Amino acid sequence: ITGHNRLTLLNNLSKITAAILAGGLGTRLRAVVSGRPKILAEVNSRPFIAYLLDQLSQAGVKIVVLCTGYLGEQVKATFGEYYKGLTLLYSQERTTLGTGGALRLAFPLLKSEPVLVLNGDSFCQVDFINFLNQHVTKKATASMLLSEVPDVSRYGSVQLSINGEITSFEEKSKKTGPRLINAGMYLLNNTFLKSIPVDTNISLERETFPLWINKGLYGFHSKGNFLDIGIPQDYAAAGHFLKSNIRVSTN
Repeated sequence: ITGHNRLTLLNNLSKITAAILAGGLGTRLRAVVSGRPKILAEVNSRPFIAYLLDQLSQAGVKIVVLCTGYLGEQVKATFGEYYKGLTLLYSQERTTLGTGGALRLAFPLLKSEPVLVLNGDSFCQVDFINFLNQHVTKKATASMLLSEVPDVSRYGSVQLSINGEITSFEEKSKKTGPRLINAGMYLLNNTFLKSIPVDTNISLERETFPLWINKGLYGFHSKGNFLDIGIPQDYAAAGHFLKSNIRVSTN
């Protein structure tokens, strides 16, 4: 990133391509959301992914790549090619590739450096400019948004060094209480993206990020609230969460 481009990036997301990982099977939600992809699960009469697209639109992003899989045709039929100033592109996996493989498949569409990546089944309030600022000034290869949850038992936790580098990932365990977790949002340089093997079912969280410890992987602690709709009880709470935490659009 040249000096001029770095200054442009620090104040603006219009040059950043975003990708939403939207190919999950949503097996844990089948009891309450069937016949559609998890990202189209309705919250307050709107598809969940609409809240992520609103967030990106409000942040000034112009291009979003939707990495779809299971029933991905429904996503394209719902949103088409444009949404609130966003140009929507689609990368649909034909076989299950996992979060890493799906992102690698979409690489030809990811035209910025870095790329902003969001998990399609979670939402976190974030100051995008500060997140981008840290990524650029730390010269990170990859940056992960972190959120503190009151009870970590459902999640794996993340350990940071004093300068913000991620030093370890702890799998879901019997630990309880407040800890920092992966909030499902990343800034990833092309070096990181190209390191993911092509046409391979591989997880970002479990298999790819651990390889980058001590190699330019940083964490950014967001003070914003975090939501994951991956299980029925959290999906049931999503309506109240989103009404409480964001300005709900009816368009």
